[in-house]
Amino acid sequence: MMFFVAPLYSGAVWAGQVNINSADVSTLSTELTGIGDKKAQAIVDYRKQNGPFASVDDLQNVKGISSKTIEKNKENISL
Repeated sequence: MMFFVAPLYSGAVWAGQVNINSADVSTLSTELTGIGDKKAQAIVDYRKQNGPFASVDDLQNVKGISSKTIEKNKENISL
């Protein structure tokens, strides 16, 4: 008898890089940990008002985005 065992992977393994300077609300909220629709909209609004983010740490300037949230997502964020 042969058994096939499928490995289980967390969503983080499959998540790709999210460009915070071009991603839409839906992408931000589904691909980043701790970012729901409200925070994703705040990121997009901040970007529209202030221009592109120069660094990932600039996300701290967005209301509701903490350094802990940034740290959780750093590997999945690109500029």
